[in-house]
Amino acid sequence: MGLISELLLLPAAPLRGTVWVLRQVEAEAERQYRDPATVQRELAEAERQLLAGEIDEDEFDRREDELLARLENRNPWT
Repeated sequence: MGLISELLLLPAAPLRGTVWVLRQVEAEAERQYRDPATVQRELAEAERQLLAGEIDEDEFDRREDELLARLENRNPWT
């Protein structure tokens, strides 16, 4: 039965491989998105921009809320 199943599913092998790769890429992107070191760097960059006058206090607060929400693994807009 295993051989017959594999032969019948053989045409779908490229699609299954593609789906597997996309899931791996998604998992890595999610890991990097929530990585505390990445969030900390982005927060430091936002603070630098605030101090340099490149963004205003409201924009800094918005970015800070979003970054802290990423660390807490929640949606910042709820």
